Amino acid sequence: MMSKDKLKLGIPKGSLQDATIKLFAKAGWKINPSHRNYFPEVDDADISCAMCRAQEMSRYVADGTLDVGLTGKDWIMENESDVVVVSDLVYSKVSNRPARWVLAVGGDSPYRKPEDLQGKKIATELVGFTKRYFAERGIKVDVEYSWGATEAKVVQGLCDAIVEVTETGTTIKAHGLRIIEDVLITNTRLIANKTAWENPEKRTKIEQINMLLTGALEAEKLVGLKMNVPEDKVDAIMQTLPAITAPTVAHLYKSPWLSVEIVVGESVVRDLIPQLVAAGAKGIIEYSLNKVI
Repeated sequence: MMSKDKLKLGIPKGSLQDATIKLFAKAGWKINPSHRNYFPEVDDADISCAMCRAQEMSRYVADGTLDVGLTGKDWIMENESDVVVVSDLVYSKVSNRPARWVLAVGGDSPYRKPEDLQGKKIATELVGFTKRYFAERGIKVDVEYSWGATEAKVVQGLCDAIVEVTETGTTIKAHGLRIIEDVLITNTRLIANKTAWENPEKRTKIEQINMLLTGALEAEKLVGLKMNVPEDKVDAIMQTLPAITAPTVAHLYKSPWLSVEIVVGESVVRDLIPQLVAAGAKGIIEYSLNKVI
């Protein structure tokens, strides 16, 4: 039996599993899953780990089976779970951006807006949310659960439209479908059980996890740069640097050169380094970051 004093952490099994375990590793926790075990090992004596589907996670957190877990905003809304949303953690199996649940129809269909689907059949895995979505707009539709291959159901004539999740829209388009409306923007959330959140020891641990996960995600967008700069050119170099904080500058031993170190967005580095070289910087080193707190 797991110790009742441990924080019971839920890791989403399935498409988010690898990305979540990788994020925890950057944050400082090694989680070792086993294909034959739903209780992975974690290198923290204060945490016990369990794996479950993201679709079910919020229910287990709400009823106290788990103290804290990671799941999508979409499944929290689908289950109407009463949980504490600790933070939004925007990451996924494909990219570090939110995913979309979209309303899509066949490319050659006459439907152009949700109202055109009055009396029609909608297939989706997000049944409860979809029913509420159409009900709030006064549109009567027949919503049925889709067990998979949802995009193919329109093509096969099994339904008139689908509500399906996508990050890039590529799969939707590949099936010859057309998106007529975004119905929900979703991303991963760190959620906590309300009773666990009121427990001072568990709350401290949850906040520690949140701080380091958030720091690890922030670090994925940034890199460190270190370079040597002649003293007479340091002002020109400083005008070039888009640092998130003031650069660190140190004199090199018995030298007219300075060592300059900064953190910048990874997206600007390819343009920035040539500018730094042109301004007189030498020995430029780029390095990745694990966490930025």
